[in-house]
Amino acid sequence: MSPLHGSSAAATPAVVRVRTLAQPHPRALRRTHAVAPLVIRPATAADAESIHALISDHVDEGRLLPRNLGEIVVHVHRFVVAADGDRVVACADLAPLSRTVAEVRSLVVAEEARSVGAGRRLVDELISRATAAGFDKLCAFTHTAAYFVQLGFSIVPHVWLPEKIDTDCRTCSQFRRCGQYAVMLSLTRNRHSCVPLASLHG
Repeated sequence: MSPLHGSSAAATPAVVRVRTLAQPHPRALRRTHAVAPLVIRPATAADAESIHALISDHVDEGRLLPRNLGEIVVHVHRFVVAADGDRVVACADLAPLSRTVAEVRSLVVAEEARSVGAGRRLVDELISRATAAGFDKLCAFTHTAAYFVQLGFSIVPHVWLPEKIDTDCRTCSQFRRCGQYAVMLSLTRNRHSCVPLASLHG
């Protein structure tokens, strides 16, 4: 007799496999919460201490030069920041090297705000500001050249940027032993400058 129709044995209960959805890692939860409301804006005097703390916290990574608080206070108008509410989670400085060349300096992104485009948005903002101010070139000195190449920069010999060498490199303890790459982006000059050049040099 077919077991489907006449078997007197008790039917074996079906085993139902319930798939448990993986729970997100706590860091992922913190990251999602931290970066959702990110706002890119010009830094203010009230941000100086937060910028200084952010830079100081990442100097030990070996890819960043220290900045003292007094210098940041003086040049805070050159910075742009990424803010999560009242908290600064990323920053970058548009530092003029000459009337035609500016540098992306002190680009720092807190760990919880990485990999979500905060750095890219800061660099894009500096490109806009440098273009509006009438600079011809924007450069950076970095250990992660590939990151800037993805943003449109090109790797160039250090000697192509004598303004940087004369301004900073000659007094640096790592001069002639520098492990950084020089990267550069040519800018399209904007006739209608909306960021006074003198304000960046202030």
